[in-house]
Amino acid sequence: MLAAVMTTALLLAGCSGSQAPKATNEVWKVTATTGMVADIVKQVGGEHVAVTQLMGAGVDPHLYKASEGDIKRIDEADIIFYSGQHLEGKMVDIFEKIGKSKPVKPVTAKLTKEDLLADPASPDNPDPHVWFDVALWIKAVEQVRDDMSAIDSAHRDTYTANAEKYLAELKQLDDYARTQLASIPKEQRVLVSAHDAFQYFGRAYDIEVLGLQGISTTSEYGLKDVQKLVDTLVERKIKAAFVESSVPKRSIEAVVQGAAAKNHTVTIGGELFSDAMGAPGTPEGNYIGMVKHNVDTIVKALK
Repeated sequence: MLAAVMTTALLLAGCSGSQAPKATNEVWKVTATTGMVADIVKQVGGEHVAVTQLMGAGVDPHLYKASEGDIKRIDEADIIFYSGQHLEGKMVDIFEKIGKSKPVKPVTAKLTKEDLLADPASPDNPDPHVWFDVALWIKAVEQVRDDMSAIDSAHRDTYTANAEKYLAELKQLDDYARTQLASIPKEQRVLVSAHDAFQYFGRAYDIEVLGLQGISTTSEYGLKDVQKLVDTLVERKIKAAFVESSVPKRSIEAVVQGAAAKNHTVTIGGELFSDAMGAPGTPEGNYIGMVKHNVDTIVKALK
């Protein structure tokens, strides 16, 4: 607790000294929280931004705590972009205070109540996993485009052109996901995973989603939760479940073992990227590659 308080105090104390660059040839130092957010900023900002990502591959943003190194990265940034919708937990309170001295922008600001799904465990809060609906993530790209254009109007045309190119690629990605997933027979289109991160994915691409844990991995799961999911898999003869790169595998392994004890075989259909992308330099290390990997893995396992 003391360390957390000191971290927050140091963070707030240090943020007053960082000023945005003025010259048109200066590169904007941007700090982004997740890989998905960082990827948007890189695509839209191009040569005019230098992006630092706080949460790397395999890092769970629900459980993330800022380190001293993160304090420095946030302090030195000219602009901060974060996902929003409470994905980053307590960091949001810090970002709101920092926003008094520098631009701090949630990329999901364009989303409406109609776009968002509620967290069943906390109906007043939205489900933050909006990037699993590519159409909603397109709105996040538009938000970064508008924010960068407002902050750095000298390069508005560049940000607009970069965004248009990337938006065209995302529309192709959305079509790809829709076509591939529709090839799975309807009765087999059931996605079972470690935590309830794929509801937007399910709504967008007509897939039933079952998660062991709640929307946030801070929620606990117990024997009753495992048994309930096992019973569902056995009753409906569902034969595949998926692990996630940012969530320990033991939760789904417990479900597989529970089904086996009832003489029903459930295989691990593969690893999906949920709250974090893949490592830099890999095909899954960018948003488009991550989504394609998930789609292809799900289709291969369920079809």
